[in-house]
Amino acid sequence: MFSVTVREHLMIAHSFQGEVFGPAQRLHGATFLVDATFRRPELDSDNLVVDIGLAGSELGRIVGELNYRNLDELPEFAGVNTSTEYLAKVVADRLADRIGAGALGEGARGLTGLSVTLHESHIAWAGYERDL
Repeated sequence: MFSVTVREHLMIAHSFQGEVFGPAQRLHGATFLVDATFRRPELDSDNLVVDIGLAGSELGRIVGELNYRNLDELPEFAGVNTSTEYLAKVVADRLADRIGAGALGEGARGLTGLSVTLHESHIAWAGYERDL
């Protein structure tokens, strides 16, 4: 399996509901490194997994929609605990939609898998993997 990973960063504010979250129930900030890894069993006709420039640009657009936002104020996240795991899925699903729409080029149609990892720090991260 071949893979290519691109990276962005994301800074948000949010709060959580539920005793399990302790002090994180209060509004707080979070900063993440965001890695998106694209996979396919065989390289395309140009010997690429995906156009790395397009992959980075699309990840940047998706992250840009959330960057410097209070997620508690966005209708799409109303009543949702926007955990690191959940946000990884949001980014992955949005990337998958853009792949399907052709935003990463025709070569990206051969992608078979995608994973997104959000790094909270050098010792903690969470991710989501999906088939395409």
